[in-house]
Amino acid sequence: MSENSTTFSPELIEFINEWREKPGNLIMVLHRVQSEFGYVSQESADEVSKMLEIPFAKVWGVLTFYHFFKLTKPGDFNIQVCMGTACYLKGGEAIIEEIGNLLKLEVGGITDDGKFSLEAVRCIGCCGLAPVMTVGGEVFGKVTKNQIPAILKKFA
Repeated sequence: MSENSTTFSPELIEFINEWREKPGNLIMVLHRVQSEFGYVSQESADEVSKMLEIPFAKVWGVLTFYHFFKLTKPGDFNIQVCMGTACYLKGGEAIIEEIGNLLKLEVGGITDDGKFSLEAVRCIGCCGLAPVMTVGGEVFGKVTKNQIPAILKKFA
């Protein structure tokens, strides 16, 4: 593994070994890797390929096919702005624009200091609170552009 990733924890290795022969093991293992690191690096994908004894191309194909998997390290606080129908109609795009302006950040990007990353997601599951955003997993509903500086300040 390169300096860009951490070696697998004993718990992750045990999980991979438990799932080695089970159907659907690749997606389950990749979810677990992402859970441990916050993303799946090329080095981690290569290690999974070796441990499950499957071609790297198959692992990479799954990672790039499913939108859920992240291939780059997110910021310390990953910001997700819902762009599902309800959130979009109630101003989700304006929320993204404001965050981008405040943090000098584009969707899919990470701030220079590595503190924040920004994603537009399909649905967070809080449609009644639209527009919704999360920061580091904490949910904020009925967000207005004026609230964003105070929300971000909590994590600065």
